[in-house]
Amino acid sequence: MSEYTSPELLTINAARLLRDGDVVFVGVGLPNLACNLARRTHAPNLVMIYEAGVIGAQPARLPLSIGDPTLVSGALSVCSMYDIFALYLQRGNIDVGFLGGAQIDRFGNINATVIGDYAHPKVRLPGSGGSMEIAAWANRCYIITPHQKRRFPEKVDFRTSAGFLNHRSEREAAGLRGSGPQAIVTDIGILEPDENGELILTALHPGRTVEEAKENTGWELKISASLRFTEPPSEKELKILREELDPNRIYLKGGE
Repeated sequence: MSEYTSPELLTINAARLLRDGDVVFVGVGLPNLACNLARRTHAPNLVMIYEAGVIGAQPARLPLSIGDPTLVSGALSVCSMYDIFALYLQRGNIDVGFLGGAQIDRFGNINATVIGDYAHPKVRLPGSGGSMEIAAWANRCYIITPHQKRRFPEKVDFRTSAGFLNHRSEREAAGLRGSGPQAIVTDIGILEPDENGELILTALHPGRTVEEAKENTGWELKISASLRFTEPPSEKELKILREELDPNRIYLKGGE
């Protein structure tokens, strides 16, 4: 039970960032697992919101999309997508938004649109969906991603969702009320913004090194003076993930 995979490590460390009572824009995949794990451990009053229009979801099984019917049964409320974004997110009623993307740069900006030149791309990606709104207005944003150099360039090829733009002051000047990306959980450690909004290494997972983090980052990665090590996944956390939340390993498959 003490051995664990990268997806399990990412999910458990993301869950630990959540606080009891948080209202969370969930999404699917690992963020969904992280929220449900937090509810079953240290955050029983966490409220899950899905952008399809479900508030206070209590899914009996793992949802496969934001429109999965299992999200509706037992939910506190069901409304329109417009209501979710206009009346909850933009009014500051969402504590946490989970985001993802193909590239995350030095200041936490996210690219989910295109790799390479926009007009002649190497790869055309799915695009924003609701992520640029969540990045702008959620009180805190978290990102879960493997730590690879191609995912962490110094500057993204296309800015789909705003992090701190080129400096924390630039985000503030743009009038984006949310506090921006507060943690990027990777399979090596955790990156957090410094006083300028630049992502720095603040934590390492057990067995990982500063050198690994630097080698897999596309800019000269700074190391926090108070660098810490995360606690390894507990048997309880792993058991909940494997036996209750994703027994068929739909999202936990893969990794080492």
